[in-house]
Amino acid sequence: MLNILVTGVGGQGTVLFARLIGSAAISSGYAVKGTETIGMAQRGGSVVSHLRIGELINSPLIPLEKADLIIAFEPAEAVRSLPYLSKEGKLLTLDAPIQPVTASLTGKGYEAAEMLGFLKANVSNLSVLSSAELARGSGSAKVINVAMLGFVLAKGWLPFEEEALLAVLNERIPKRFLELNIKALNTGKEYAQWN
Repeated sequence: MLNILVTGVGGQGTVLFARLIGSAAISSGYAVKGTETIGMAQRGGSVVSHLRIGELINSPLIPLEKADLIIAFEPAEAVRSLPYLSKEGKLLTLDAPIQPVTASLTGKGYEAAEMLGFLKANVSNLSVLSSAELARGSGSAKVINVAMLGFVLAKGWLPFEEEALLAVLNERIPKRFLELNIKALNTGKEYAQWN
C-alpha cells in the first residue's frame, strides 16, 4: 500500500494533482481510495488530499505517521502535515510561501526560511523544489503542479508508468492547455535528474 498526502493552499492545483495520480493508478490496475478537505480553499485556505493506493484499504484517510509520501505546495502546509509522515517517509515541498488568510487579516506573515529550516531539521528524506525555477522551465506558474508530478514520477515514487499518466492528462486537460502541461511534466522530470 502507498499512502500519499497532498497539501497546499486553494488555487495551487493540489486537488487536480491528487486526482491525476488517482486516475493513473486506477487505469494501471490499482485499487485507490481518497478524500479531500477543501475548507476555505477559494480564499487561500488549506487544502489536503489523502490518497491510498493498494489492496485492503478500509478508510480513505491516512492515519497519523503512516504517509509514505507528503507532497506540499507550500512550506507552512508541509510543516502542518508532518504528524502524518512515517519515519521512513519522503516529504517534497515547494520553497515559496503563500501567506494564509489569517496572516493577511492580522498583518502578520511568516518567512519561508523558518519553515524550511524546521523541515530540514526534522525530516530526514526531504526534497525542496524552487517554485520560480519550475515556473520558468514550464512556461507558467499555473502548471507547477504538473511539473511536481513529473518530478515525483521521475523519482520512481509512484506505482505506475509515465504512459498511464500521459493518457490521464490527455483525457483530463483541455486540449488548448495540453501542450503546456506536457512541457511542465517534462520540466519536472528534468529537474528530478539533478535534484
